Amino acid sequence: MFETIVVATDGSESVQRAVDVALDLARRFDAEVHAISIVDTDEVDSSPDRLHEEMETALKEGAEEALADVRASTDLDVTTSVRVGRPATEIREYAEAHDADLVAMGTRGRHGENRFLLGSVAERVVRTCPMPVLTVRQLAEDETL
Repeated sequence: MFETIVVATDGSESVQRAVDVALDLARRFDAEVHAISIVDTDEVDSSPDRLHEEMETALKEGAEEALADVRASTDLDVTTSVRVGRPATEIREYAEAHDADLVAMGTRGRHGENRFLLGSVAERVVRTCPMPVLTVRQLAEDETL
């Protein structure tokens, strides 16, 4: 059913459950796993001009760290990629380029509730991605599976 699963991560705690679900699905279906993390150009552009380079470097380091965490959390072989651009577009384009059968992602990342006002990355991916998108919300402390 699933041969290639793309999981998007920003390294936030709220995305970890989506990573876990994607890895579980990959294990069950013996699927290839691609973990991607996006350096959001809007974040870089909104910083003061003199800090653009430092901001981009810091965001790339954070993205690499998030991907290292995914690799460290599993015994599966995980292909990783850091992309630079608009997150929803980069996720969709990566999934299309790798002929993904599923994109998995959290419903809230580093930006939390503030993204609700602007429209979430997850919502844009769901609306624009040609393949199924599995959105996984973080459980509240008092919730269990």
